[in-house]
Amino acid sequence: MYKVFVKEIPIILSTEKNIGKQYKSIPIKLARFKKIVRKINDGELLYVNLYHKNPEKLEKFLFKKLKVVEAGGGMVFNSKKEILFIRRNSKWDLPKGKKEKGESHEEAAIRETMEETGVQDLQIKRFLKKTYHVFKRNNKFKLKVTYWYEMYTDYDGELIPETNEGIKKVRWKNFEKTQKALLDSYENIKLLFPKEYLTTHPNDRVS
Repeated sequence: MYKVFVKEIPIILSTEKNIGKQYKSIPIKLARFKKIVRKINDGELLYVNLYHKNPEKLEKFLFKKLKVVEAGGGMVFNSKKEILFIRRNSKWDLPKGKKEKGESHEEAAIRETMEETGVQDLQIKRFLKKTYHVFKRNNKFKLKVTYWYEMYTDYDGELIPETNEGIKKVRWKNFEKTQKALLDSYENIKLLFPKEYLTTHPNDRVS
């Protein structure tokens, strides 16, 4: 299953025709993807499931429908098991950015994380997953595919937000603070975290 976010609303791509009564299910061979994206973007559609029995065809379908922008990002841990967050567009986010020509996804993830936060000495531990979201640029919809990596660093120096990219803050957050930050984050970022990070004390929840 894939979740492609449009304004925080997921388009589901799955191998199942029926995933819930509220979902409008459409076989991918009949799906007019750009029209679906426009309807979600305009608030006219909330629940949609695009399906095909062959899971390999789901991502191929996506990549044919919109211009793809590839990016790399990092979930960075330090020796205290804190996680590195950035504050941008009034949301807590993880550092990420567009892959440059000739770069690998790993190289892009390390470079962008360093540029956006000032952190140094990053080591990639493992690949986490890909996330997908649709954005609008020059009045055209594009698909951003971000390759996420778990990273580690011993760096304990100054953190410097890349202000020309709209980043207001960079912070290390422990388990409790990470839980609170995820209440004010993006849905595709939440997909990267184990369930225990997404379960908060009732007093911390946003009503």
